[in-house]
Amino acid sequence: MTTITYIGAGVMASGLTFPAFENGHTIRMVGTPLDRTIIDQLQKDNYHMRLKRVLHTGITYYQVEDLDVALEGADVVVCGVSSFGVDWFTEKVLPKIPPKVRILSVTKGLLDQPNGALLTFPAYWQQKAPDLSIYAIGGPCVTRELADHEPSCVTYCGKNKKDLVWLRSLFETSYYHISLSTDVAGVETAVALKNGYALGVALTIGLQGGKDTGNYNAQAAAFGQAVREMERLIVVAGGQLESSMVGIGDLYVTVFGGRSRKIGILLGEGYSLEQAMEKLQGETLESVVIASRVARAIKTLHKEAEFPLLIHMDGVINEGKPATMPWKEFETTF
Repeated sequence: MTTITYIGAGVMASGLTFPAFENGHTIRMVGTPLDRTIIDQLQKDNYHMRLKRVLHTGITYYQVEDLDVALEGADVVVCGVSSFGVDWFTEKVLPKIPPKVRILSVTKGLLDQPNGALLTFPAYWQQKAPDLSIYAIGGPCVTRELADHEPSCVTYCGKNKKDLVWLRSLFETSYYHISLSTDVAGVETAVALKNGYALGVALTIGLQGGKDTGNYNAQAAAFGQAVREMERLIVVAGGQLESSMVGIGDLYVTVFGGRSRKIGILLGEGYSLEQAMEKLQGETLESVVIASRVARAIKTLHKEAEFPLLIHMDGVINEGKPATMPWKEFETTF
């Protein structure tokens, strides 16, 4: 029996407890300093207030003060913090993980470097802890659907194929299907970008009044441009073009729901970023962060002309420019 310790009690990590527990593994979950209320509720009745699902009876929950206890004897550590918790995980958790323990991250995001390079979170953690074995999960996967056992197909990525096969054996079920890839840069860049570009596609919904009008030409055009730019960015980040499929699928589900859709619609309706964030109080807006970081990198590389949708999003988010889409700039010849 394998012991899996989840760090972070957000919806992503919590949904991933379902296949692992059902495969017979011992599951421990540790809340971050921001998860105290969630852990209190889970310890009481296994109900996850954000996922809005009851987790399996038999999972053990810990507050952050008991991190050392929860890590003792673990075979796998699942990093389930949001992108805003990356530094906390780096400083407080990584130093406590022995080299023999495999790390599997569901955290999505990129860091832009001073020279314009884009760094994935696994690469960042590997720099900080070169002796550790770090792997990551790419979508598409809506967490509530995973908890409900809806068919889901994801990709696990990392450098060691033997470890990837082993990790797949721990989590794969009849409803949770796992492809494997050694292209960490490609997969992780693709799934990080989907949040930012889902905001871009959702701008068109806001421009049409924020509701489903039954007209989809504008959304489809923005979606196509998003895919084009995501593929270019994967290459910029040093990934393989084939990995774009992971991000495209993830983009599709994200456009249909979630925080990236909400913020994009509000911005498209004419709200400023500050006004939109006030309306979504309490939501972690990773789409805003990823779009801003990647746009900053592209500007450093002087490649703005290749990424008109990204630069447009950055203008709307950070410069207060109107959300009207730059359709003419999307035209191309091939």
